[in-house]
Amino acid sequence: MTLKLCIAQLNFVVGDLEGNAQKIVQAAQQAHARGAQLLLTPELSLCGYAAEDLFLRPAFIQACDDALISMAARMADLKGLSVVVGHPTGGDQRTRSVSTSLRYNAASVLREGQVVAHYAKRELPNYQVFDERRYFTPGDGVCVFEVGAGSDALRVGLLICEDAWFEAPARAASAAGAELLAVINASPFHIGKGYEREAVMAQRARACDLPLVYAHLVGGQDEVVFEGHSFALAADGAVAGRAPSFREDLFEITLQRGASGLQLAASVEPQRSPLADLWDALVLGVRDYIEKNRFPGALLGLSGGIDSALVLALAVDALGPQRVRAVMMPSPYTADISWIDARDMAQRLGVRYDEISIVPEFEAFNESLAAEFAGLPLDATEENIQARIRGTLLMALSNKLGSIVLTTGNKSEMATGYCTLYGDMAGGFAVIKDLAKTTVFKLARWRNQNDPFGTGVEPIPERIITRPPSAELRPDQTDQDSLPPYEVLDAILERYMENDQSIESIIADGFAPADVEKVTRLIKINEYKRRQSPVGIRVTHRSFGKDWRYPITNRFRA
Repeated sequence: MTLKLCIAQLNFVVGDLEGNAQKIVQAAQQAHARGAQLLLTPELSLCGYAAEDLFLRPAFIQACDDALISMAARMADLKGLSVVVGHPTGGDQRTRSVSTSLRYNAASVLREGQVVAHYAKRELPNYQVFDERRYFTPGDGVCVFEVGAGSDALRVGLLICEDAWFEAPARAASAAGAELLAVINASPFHIGKGYEREAVMAQRARACDLPLVYAHLVGGQDEVVFEGHSFALAADGAVAGRAPSFREDLFEITLQRGASGLQLAASVEPQRSPLADLWDALVLGVRDYIEKNRFPGALLGLSGGIDSALVLALAVDALGPQRVRAVMMPSPYTADISWIDARDMAQRLGVRYDEISIVPEFEAFNESLAAEFAGLPLDATEENIQARIRGTLLMALSNKLGSIVLTTGNKSEMATGYCTLYGDMAGGFAVIKDLAKTTVFKLARWRNQNDPFGTGVEPIPERIITRPPSAELRPDQTDQDSLPPYEVLDAILERYMENDQSIESIIADGFAPADVEKVTRLIKINEYKRRQSPVGIRVTHRSFGKDWRYPITNRFRA
């Protein structure tokens, strides 16, 4: 017996039921034309992942149910093809005289116009960015369906994402006669997650002594990115196939039953470096946020510093130079090398570049406030005024031209409050919000050594990477005037914020108590700023977004 299956590794839009259904139908037609008997689509592919509180609206669930039936009818002529579609479903149920709505994260098997099998996800994740217990009821069944006919039919056990991270659902499918585990998924990216999935699924395949195929979503949705990286594993856990990362693909896998069991064969994409994955995740996140929300382009303040330089390079790789605009806004404290390097970088990437001095506005503010500030020393107030002038100018351009403002603050700054509300935090999308400053430097060097989208080699002038970081809001300012060295700050941030390590254990790791106290205190007192920051792309296992939910008003101190 030889059978071909395809994985529709596709980029869906949340709530675009017709558009998503059309993508699935087209993938099914292509798979059928290639001779496939089974097509897998990702988790909740019909509605997009994650639809969040749309799941709570009965009209949305009903629309998904209707779209599923309509889509099945459109594939009625694809003889012999089974299509697994992820979708939400539910209905009202009377329980102890109280009307409640039960909703399921489900998948249905469609064949020749009919729903021939159905499965509801059993394990509902409620950690990191996941919040599925808010929306769904756990299923308790098993779904094993047949692909093919007669004695050559293959029995496929269906699982949805988190189900495969636990032993019981897979063992139940195996006990019900499954010869192959098919796992459909929507699991957000963070650095290293793709190979972590492969390792865990290899454990599952070995435990059940069954081959496994893993169909994964690709695309950006608000703060999360899905990287694709679908794969196939032999029963011993060996990789039999791996789809490309960060792009759509109709991935083919051939299955053959022989004396030694079921064998899988497919193309195997080579392993990628973490920085290559990180770059592609950020590019995809920018592109999809702008495209799916229908912004015509993007603009940003280009300061001559490392953060804005990296964001500009990402934006150009995501959108092309014609849709990106850079604005340099020098103040009285802007060094000559800053605008020289900014001009140089804009020229290298071919973007529109403008210079708008903020000196007249800054002088006007100072004059207006002179009486109020009489006798008071210069401090962060005057620094923040400069940042807010820049934010106002960028937002004015955004309002007039329609392009979204990309903010350029990094995770180290967001953590410690080294940023200005309504100033450098003003904008619509925070591209590097989840990148520590040390990672910003590493990624900038990686991009200068690689040109993955063909937009230009070495786009970032070397001096931008090597000069000491500075906000340039007062004479001779550097970031380290106010913060510990970034190597120290970021190491503390990773331990405390990302890994929940205690203050005592961080100090025991060799960090100076004063540095640990300062960084953790800054993280706590700047929660109010982060709550007002734009949404940004999540690329670590814990970001300042859905992963981080601390009260602003909070007197607890470890």
